[in-house]
Amino acid sequence: MSRRRTTGVVAGVLTVGAVAAAVTVINLPPAESGDGTTGNTPAETAEITRETLIDRESHDGTLGHGDTSTVTARGSGTVTGLPASGAVITRGKPLYHLDNKPVSLLYGALPAYRTLRPGVEGADVLQFEKNLRALGYTGFTVDDEYTSATADAVEQWQDDLGLGETGRVETSQIAYAKGQVRVDSLSAEVGAVVQPGTEVLRTTGTTMVATVPLEVDDQRLARKGATVDVEMPDGSTGKGKITGVETVVEQGQGNEEDTTVIQVTVTFAKSPKGLDEASVSVDFVVSQRPDVLTVPVPALLALAEGGYGLEVVENGSSRIVAVKTGLFADGRVEVSGGGITAGMQVGVPS
Repeated sequence: MSRRRTTGVVAGVLTVGAVAAAVTVINLPPAESGDGTTGNTPAETAEITRETLIDRESHDGTLGHGDTSTVTARGSGTVTGLPASGAVITRGKPLYHLDNKPVSLLYGALPAYRTLRPGVEGADVLQFEKNLRALGYTGFTVDDEYTSATADAVEQWQDDLGLGETGRVETSQIAYAKGQVRVDSLSAEVGAVVQPGTEVLRTTGTTMVATVPLEVDDQRLARKGATVDVEMPDGSTGKGKITGVETVVEQGQGNEEDTTVIQVTVTFAKSPKGLDEASVSVDFVVSQRPDVLTVPVPALLALAEGGYGLEVVENGSSRIVAVKTGLFADGRVEVSGGGITAGMQVGVPS
């Protein structure tokens, strides 16, 4: 699992704060005291800026359509029609054909588990009737009761599909998914004879997502709802949001022990175009400090009495001002203390 530490600075004030990170600074130039003044000014200076300092950590991920779902046959027969791999199936369209009859995709979280007929009541009836109405059929009340009016509408639907007009909905005629699906792969061939439970095909969602496996020690990065940057194979960067965090146990091969990973799912406000599957790099925010004063790290001076200072340059002379350090990121460091304000110039070793 690859991990790279990256950092960034973003101007403006954000709402999320972070604890300042302690960093050991090596080979800083010394200063004689924290309050000395000298007529000599450094050759190079930098400005004290006020901004939001962000520390990021980069992890490798995979761009794709997310986890697959298995579609199995609910009846016996011969597969007479299959969609193309990559095809998008929407409500009311066939997932496949069995004995030359379509098995239609409907939207819902509850799987079809019984035959629907007049007199049946329940949440599965309501779910089916919502789909029937969405497909344009009317003349019945959308509720949890399967009435004779529902059966009449079902007969119209069955007639349009070329099915026997029974007014009953068999489990072998429909399959539910949360929404439209993309055909990921085919598990059966046209002409294959299947039984109930035989895998026919596998589907995914239709939107692109990035999936990132994190070690358990990095679980702090997996904050649902957090914004991340995703670097694409062509070098462009897209904005994403963490929408799923799941603990997954990966089985070890041979004598290897099982490992536990945190699987993070990232969705995009604007789905990447022209990509099917690819490796990406995802930048997670480790910590950030909004609206703080920052200077380049080389501007820090190691004070003889301990701690750090800055050589503030004003009116042709300079003075040493002691400062406290906070977050280090992107070659800059958060500083605070009396006597420094945004816009001041500080010395930087050449």
